[in-house]
Amino acid sequence: MQNIQSPRRDDAAIEQDIIAKGKTAPRVTPADLQANIVGCYYFTAQNGVQDALHEQDELTRLTGAHAELSLLTFCVLVLKNGFTVTGESACASPENFDAEIGRKIARQNAEGKIWPLMGYELRSKLAD
Repeated sequence: MQNIQSPRRDDAAIEQDIIAKGKTAPRVTPADLQANIVGCYYFTAQNGVQDALHEQDELTRLTGAHAELSLLTFCVLVLKNGFTVTGESACASPENFDAEIGRKIARQNAEGKIWPLMGYELRSKLAD
């Protein structure tokens, strides 16, 4: 398979575009989003299975948790109001697994879920 680059630009680059175009109306900024995060937790599915209630097939019962669970990384972000969002990163090829990269991708995916929440909150305030 070919390596395909994502068309996604990072938040800092988009922020620079917004500033350069002089957009000054109320909006949610990357700094606002980061300031809304008060806690961050990372773990793999394998870590989670240690304390989890799960259905076991016969192989799992005999040999323990599936090794593939170590390739699935979760990030849980706790927001100021106590709400939580999650992000995940799954590695298809075990040889490519890197815990640090997995955490970065999982956090990026979790942060992606905060944008619409904060956007909705801002829109509600603007509508009042």
